[in-house]
Amino acid sequence: MSKKHPIVAVTGSSGAGTTTVKRAFEHIFHRDNISAAVIEGDSFHSYDRATMKAEMAAFAKRGESLSHFGPVANRFDLLEELFREYGETGCGKKRYYIHSDEEARQLNARLGTSLNPGEFTPWEDLPAGTDLLFYEGLHGLVVTEDSNVAQHVDLGVGVVPIVNLEWIQKIHRDNLERGYSAEAIVDTIMRRMPDYIRYITPQFSLTDINFQRVPTVDTSNPFIARDIPTPDESFVIIRFKDPKKLQIDFPYLLSMIHDSFMSRRNSMVVPGGKMGFAMEIILQPIIERMMDARRV
Repeated sequence: MSKKHPIVAVTGSSGAGTTTVKRAFEHIFHRDNISAAVIEGDSFHSYDRATMKAEMAAFAKRGESLSHFGPVANRFDLLEELFREYGETGCGKKRYYIHSDEEARQLNARLGTSLNPGEFTPWEDLPAGTDLLFYEGLHGLVVTEDSNVAQHVDLGVGVVPIVNLEWIQKIHRDNLERGYSAEAIVDTIMRRMPDYIRYITPQFSLTDINFQRVPTVDTSNPFIARDIPTPDESFVIIRFKDPKKLQIDFPYLLSMIHDSFMSRRNSMVVPGGKMGFAMEIILQPIIERMMDARRV
């Protein structure tokens, strides 16, 4: 952890909604003129898309499973090294995992490469003189026998829909955006489950703040749900690990967020449609205090 070069990590599994939190942070950085070194968790996968498929097939032949949730498919050592180096010096290396044709065109134009979706860009230096490092992905606070990424994080934020809602979001995204069949998506969920339990879930006990969306409609069987519950059909439970440390002003938050209420001494509940707004008014003062500490 570092006051001079702080690290903010947003962690959550695929389809959980980390993009919503990322957007809230982008608004905060823009308003406060904060320069952030942005790191995407996918860039620390061990394999490109083609190699991952081959490795998965090899594991399956041995009766074993391989998923992007676990340590074999990720370079936790390099992620921890980046966090350590940035915390000490404000420097480090990054790369991109290319998800789409549009990303490929943009990155190839900037880097002078001819890469395709599913491949990695070359490693490059982080921008000089950034105010903080912002990570968004699967493993921002992962801890294993060999790596402890969480120890370097100054602010950890978890995005954790209840698991049935998470599955519904993943099923719909993978079907509509990637063309996967329902059977293939269910197989992926089953294959990932052991790694999800071992390496994803424990991170949410280490986060400083968790945002958990809970639907108010029936999601008993996520595999037959025809649509994703809307924000207005849900609540968001916001849990603070140590409200005193974060200087959380609950009376102020309750007055600002209509129809919010306290469910425990360190947890508040807000309407689902207020999730983005709640994130910004909660997180902005925390980030501003981090920036003030840098100047001391």
